[in-house]
Amino acid sequence: MNVPFPILVTLGCLVCSIGAQQDGNECTKSNAKSCGECIQVAANCGWCTKPDFLKQGEPTSARCDDLESLRKRCPDDMIENPRGTQKVLQNKPVTNRSQNSEKLKPEEITQIQPQKMSLTLRSGEPQSFELKFKRAEDYPIDLYYLMDLSFSMKDDLENVKNLGTSLREEMSLITSDFRIGFGSFVEKTVMPYISTTPAKLLNPCTGDQNCTSPFSYKNVLSLTSDGNQFNTLVGQQQISGNLDSPEGGFDAIMQVAVCSDIIGWRNVTRLLVFSTDAGFHFAGDGKLGGIVLPNDGKCHLKDGMYTMSHYYDYPSIAHLVQKLSENNIQTIFAVTEEFQPVYKELKNLIPKSAVGTLSANSSNVIKLIIDAYNSLSSEVILENGKLPEGMTINYVSYCKNGIIGTGENGRKCSNISIGDEVMFNISITAQKCPKKGQSETIRIKPQGFNEEVEITLNFICECECHNQGIPNSPICNNGNGTFECGACRCNEGRIGRVCECSTEEVNSDDLDANCRKDNSTDICSTNGDCICGECVCKKRENPNEIFSGKYCECDNFNCDRSNNKICGGHGDCECRVCKCYPNYTGSACDCSLDTSTCLAKNGQICNGRGICECGTCKCTDPKFQGPTCEICPTCPGVCTEHKECVQCRAFETGEKRETCQTECMYFNLTKVSNRDKLPQPGQASALTHCKERDARDCWFYFTYAVNNSESDIHVHVVEKPECPSGPDIVPIVAGVVAGIVLIGLALLLIWKLLMIIHDRREFAKFEKEKMNAKWDTQENPIYKSPINKFQNPNYGRKAAAL
Repeated sequence: MNVPFPILVTLGCLVCSIGAQQDGNECTKSNAKSCGECIQVAANCGWCTKPDFLKQGEPTSARCDDLESLRKRCPDDMIENPRGTQKVLQNKPVTNRSQNSEKLKPEEITQIQPQKMSLTLRSGEPQSFELKFKRAEDYPIDLYYLMDLSFSMKDDLENVKNLGTSLREEMSLITSDFRIGFGSFVEKTVMPYISTTPAKLLNPCTGDQNCTSPFSYKNVLSLTSDGNQFNTLVGQQQISGNLDSPEGGFDAIMQVAVCSDIIGWRNVTRLLVFSTDAGFHFAGDGKLGGIVLPNDGKCHLKDGMYTMSHYYDYPSIAHLVQKLSENNIQTIFAVTEEFQPVYKELKNLIPKSAVGTLSANSSNVIKLIIDAYNSLSSEVILENGKLPEGMTINYVSYCKNGIIGTGENGRKCSNISIGDEVMFNISITAQKCPKKGQSETIRIKPQGFNEEVEITLNFICECECHNQGIPNSPICNNGNGTFECGACRCNEGRIGRVCECSTEEVNSDDLDANCRKDNSTDICSTNGDCICGECVCKKRENPNEIFSGKYCECDNFNCDRSNNKICGGHGDCECRVCKCYPNYTGSACDCSLDTSTCLAKNGQICNGRGICECGTCKCTDPKFQGPTCEICPTCPGVCTEHKECVQCRAFETGEKRETCQTECMYFNLTKVSNRDKLPQPGQASALTHCKERDARDCWFYFTYAVNNSESDIHVHVVEKPECPSGPDIVPIVAGVVAGIVLIGLALLLIWKLLMIIHDRREFAKFEKEKMNAKWDTQENPIYKSPINKFQNPNYGRKAAAL
């Protein structure tokens, strides 16, 4: 896998440099009194050893500055800028070991490269290197099976009795060098964890159950490659019992981890399988049994039995993590479903550990171990020992399939198969020099592996010129200091640039008098301190602003400004006076001597109508204005101004035809046949196209061009004006008559249309009224007949009398 290591180093230094620039000039802010102090500030700080480097009033600390600024004032060969280095001391390549190749001893197998390095560090400058890891094929495995033998695990013990041969067969697919061991645990042999009655101490189980005496931890079988011996010894084990639910498994794990010689651990992959169906006791629980001494983390096995369980408390989780990590043991918790949540939380605290679900009778223990091993071995996680004070370390991982990890993910790579190779880029930075500058050693290793990289750290605490210092040098006031790196490092009790003063004389009035300019009352112009009769100017918050001078009367930030810039950005401020760059003048260097900005299109300065002052045209003729005096708001246009002269010269017409020879001979005239022949933009400077009309309403076209001077004027004119032709009367009259007729017809049609619409509306109204009539063919309701009938009242009586 190819990693762009040089690019990473370059980028790291660039980021460091950019960060320093963003924080301002921290080199000058540090007030470093010596070269050694200067190079501890930042990686971009340097120290000038040039003897006459300091200006009057500048302190010794002015020798320390960022490299970019320092190179402007100090030759490169007089700048102290030591850089860090790295050296590989042991670089044995990773080995390939397959089942078909020649067998190697475990100590001959290399999975990590390099093995030893030496880094020389300067403060603030990272040193980066590559670390390669390759998971070896057929790598040896030691597995220790630690089992809870409390009464609830009775049925589990039966399935574990044949574990040795069965597990060896399965592991042979992974490695040909496999060893297995067995241990068991119950609980501390004191009340209230077990019953201490004589009968219960012999057989803690109830009824007719035959159980062995309770114990804390017992190493039944140290690591061996004989699977049959494992089956035999495990088959002889008996269940025991205790009173409380949590077990003393932590005591057993501690002894398995620290008793390497007795257990038989080799420097290979170490697996500890912890099998239980209960919780665990931890530090502090021993108080219930009157045990208060903390666990000492040492081996206390005698004849395979843990003999100090009644004397030392249970270990804490942190203590257990420390010992497991120190001994590169990877833990597999095989627990029942009920206690899965508890042990998953414990797994998060113990590096390189896994949790598997154990069936009720441990029948799936082999599959659980294989799955957990594959999960643990497929991930590599780098860890480092405790770093010295002021040190930082950064990891970047380059894993399979092009995956790049940074931050905490930069420590690990996942899904690593046997034979896979991954890379890590590790960057170590010292923020300061350790006390006494002594070398330190740190170790980086993959969790769960015995291999590691040993890194020796050396520190650059002094410059090379420090070794060439002259103690008690005559230069330093007759031996009152050491002259080194171009400056005096004063002995104790002496101060001053050349150690010319005693600390007892600092406030002397006689010395202060030498720091007053022209007998004024201000010491060092209030801009410095009088030390040993000499002004040492103060530093400002902005490191680019500097006081200087014998009496600190000068500075580089109180000069005239232009566009809110000191000296307009076109000069340097020296003792409050602008020293302008070439082509600039003025008190604020805001007056440019460059006349290019005053050039008109015709190549003249200000069109010949003004003078160029400070890069700007000052028009001498008040009628003109503009950047190059080209605009005249009250003047006629070029075309209108020269129209009469062009007309008289070209066509002998116009108002000036009588005076043409005297007034219009200031230009050269050229006639062309048509408008296409006229000069086009770019063919002549200051070219103007004109279109004018004469008294006959004829249009004539010309161009007016001023070449290099006012006297070099060229006019090109089209030889024939464009005159409009007279109107044709017949079409006009015919058009008028036709228009009148058409308008009349249109009016008649509109009138006819309106009458038709009116008649139809009246007829519709009549029809509507006819339909709404109240009478019909019946009797008129208001009709009265003209005939009246009357009956004679006597007419009936006569008839009756007859």
